[in-house]
Amino acid sequence: MTNRGKPLYMIGVVSDMLKLHPQTLRFYEKKGLIQPSRTVGRTRMYSAEDVEEISRVVRLTRDLGVNLAGVETILKMRRRMLEMQKQIEDLLAYVREDAGPSREHRDRGPGEALVRAASGQLRPLDVF
Repeated sequence: MTNRGKPLYMIGVVSDMLKLHPQTLRFYEKKGLIQPSRTVGRTRMYSAEDVEEISRVVRLTRDLGVNLAGVETILKMRRRMLEMQKQIEDLLAYVREDAGPSREHRDRGPGEALVRAASGQLRPLDVF
C-alpha cells in the first residue's frame, strides 16, 4: 500500500499527465488552489493526492465552466465535508467501541433501544 500524500512527481510530469501547461499549475498554486511540496532546492513536487486535486480543478473549470473563485469555494466546502465525515466516523467508532453497552442497555431485551441508529445507511461521501 502506497502513501498517496508522498511527493513523487515534478511539475513537468504532472503537466504531461493532465495535459496542462506548467504555467497553469504555477497559477493554480499562486491562487491557493493547490499546495505542492517543495524540495530543499525549492522544486515543486506533487503527490497522487495533489494530482487528484488538480484534476478536480480542471474538471470544474473546463467541463463545468466554474470560475476560479467558485472552484476555491467548492474545494473549501469539500475539504470541510471530508473533515466532518471523519469526525462523524470517529464519533461512531467511539460510541461503538469505547463506550460499550451501559447497564440499562444490557437490561433491555434484544432489539430494544432508546434510539434507533441507521448505521447501515452511512456511507463515505464522494463529491467528485
